[in-house]
Amino acid sequence: MTLSSVIDDLSGRFPEATNGARWELLSDRVMGGVSAGRLSLEPVAGRMAIRLQGDVSLENNGGFIQMALDLDPMGGSVDCRGYEGLEIAVSGNGETYGLHLRTADLGRPWQSYRQAFSAPPDWETIRLPFAKFLPHRTDVEFAPGRIRRLGLGAIGRAFRADLALSAIRFF
Repeated sequence: MTLSSVIDDLSGRFPEATNGARWELLSDRVMGGVSAGRLSLEPVAGRMAIRLQGDVSLENNGGFIQMALDLDPMGGSVDCRGYEGLEIAVSGNGETYGLHLRTADLGRPWQSYRQAFSAPPDWETIRLPFAKFLPHRTDVEFAPGRIRRLGLGAIGRAFRADLALSAIRFF
């Protein structure tokens, strides 16, 4: 299977992405936290966007909200070795967010490979090279040939999240 560079350009019927998988909202509530968020498709500063909004709380050992997407609609991994990284078109409230990748090599939900980015009030396209993703709570080396899932989110500190995504693709 040839992997398209487009992961989601919002041409599908939300929450379905261009790649055929579905966007979903995740939060720390799955482990007893109290962070609350919502995921919607709406116009933001002149563009249609998937928008993640909510309050991140550290109460009850919580601390995250995230919009997540499998790269393979069937839940398998995909070979992304033909690309250098991910390109995202984002806007937001000026806060720092994270793009997290999970590979087929990770077995625990808290394990990932992460890269931080800022979401400015004006739309910006940001490139996040695979070489700059850092392992989080794993010693397993990052394998771009086995990426299964990605997530964009607010994590690790209490704040009001407002992140809009109008496109995501490989570069």
